[in-house]
Amino acid sequence: MQVYLDYSATTPTRPEAIAMIQTILTQQWGNPSSLHEWGNRSALVVETARMQVASLINAVPESIIFTSGGTEADNLAIMGVARCYSTPQHIIISSVEHSAISEPAKMLENWGWEITRLGVNNYGRVNPEDLKAALRDNTVLVSVIYGQSEIGTVQPIPELGEITKTHGALFHTDAVQVAGRLPLDVQTLPVDLLSLSSHKLYGGLGAGALYVRPGVKLQSLLSGGGQEAGLRSGTQATPAIAGFGVAAELAAQELDTERLRLIGLRDRLFAILADIPGLIPTGDRIHRLPHHLSFCLAITDGEKISGKTLVRQLNLAGIGISAGSACNSGKLSPSPILLAMGYSQQAALTGIRLTLGKQTMVTDIDWTAVVLQQVLQRLIP
Repeated sequence: MQVYLDYSATTPTRPEAIAMIQTILTQQWGNPSSLHEWGNRSALVVETARMQVASLINAVPESIIFTSGGTEADNLAIMGVARCYSTPQHIIISSVEHSAISEPAKMLENWGWEITRLGVNNYGRVNPEDLKAALRDNTVLVSVIYGQSEIGTVQPIPELGEITKTHGALFHTDAVQVAGRLPLDVQTLPVDLLSLSSHKLYGGLGAGALYVRPGVKLQSLLSGGGQEAGLRSGTQATPAIAGFGVAAELAAQELDTERLRLIGLRDRLFAILADIPGLIPTGDRIHRLPHHLSFCLAITDGEKISGKTLVRQLNLAGIGISAGSACNSGKLSPSPILLAMGYSQQAALTGIRLTLGKQTMVTDIDWTAVVLQQVLQRLIP
């Protein structure tokens, strides 16, 4: 029996998106920038997908800028704002950001920018009062992740955005893990920039998007032909974008029912694992992504067990989970997210993540609990 529980790393491309991608590859393969009929057909595909993605977050289509994925969207948000200034300014991020935000922030810091990293509580959640205290006259951007991929905590984005808006700075959120799982409405959310990724919502790899509120100014990171409203030069990846569009449209239709189903499965697994010695839940249980469970291990100082050990053991049993974020899971180092939450260096080496999706069933949940208990009994006598 094989069980995939790593949907926060990537989701399988849904059949409807695959069918659309195949159609584009075989029938509508023109360059969207070309003026002839072949180009016009491809341009229509891109604009249709733009409307589909925009509809998922209740945005106007013109505010959607297609990218290669969530990482590029995050980089365009951070660096695109920074490049609008001739001298370094001040940016605020949280201490639990994805590396697609924290690494560009480090780069800007090396260039003289001031970066404030907001602390979080033991559940990985930002205190809005800390944001108020951190804002300065020269704060130009605040970026706080919406749903943390490693520990599942959902941040108080509406409140944080309102604080930032009142101050007069721009607000960005990485909503890669949230889109298609929780409702998003940029007409009511006080966000200026919002990142999305196709392969996190069953649309396939190779496409993402940055929502840019009309009137917000960014500088492009790529010079070239001026595609995507001049913010992302380069011929659009029409097949990947088309798959993204189909997946976004279907995600919007299925959101309510799938969210409730995932919450039921998530809470069932949390309840079963609560009786297993050695597992400590991490993240916020109330303000949490509907598909997400995360834990660290209760081990003594002499034991040399990491989260990656559990990943390998469960993989041998045909179960796919993750040790923290997929972007960092190959590194044998303490999780910076767990460290920011106050966990020890040793505990921060033991984090694991189980994330559920469309193909997850009750039998998968129950079998995973049995296997995980057996593995822990063997590793932690």
